[in-house]
Amino acid sequence: MTQLTESTHAFEFLASEANGARSREQGILASGNNLSAGAVLGVITASGKYAEYNPGNADGSETAVAVLADAVDASAADADCVVVARDAEVKSGSLAWFSGATAGQKTTGESDLAAVGIIAR
Repeated sequence: MTQLTESTHAFEFLASEANGARSREQGILASGNNLSAGAVLGVITASGKYAEYNPGNADGSETAVAVLADAVDASAADADCVVVARDAEVKSGSLAWFSGATAGQKTTGESDLAAVGIIAR
């Protein structure tokens, strides 16, 4: 029998959010990123574009500020995206982290998210 693997669904990481679309905003995912729903994001200071959060970066994306709502492939060029940016609760185990993220780096990222009103449960 063929085994199928289902990818992460849009907003699967979300436990609750503010009424309407208050928790969400539109943005641009920077070229070079191919991310799944639930990816933790930072913002590149120079461009204002979202990129995968990684505390080893030095371009602004070393601070977690949002969570990607749905999978976006911006590997070849910048791409539009929707992010959860405030007033929300997310499922900690459903967040997608950069490859090699340690428990300490995830804790720091969740603390960064809490500072903007995104609480990991």
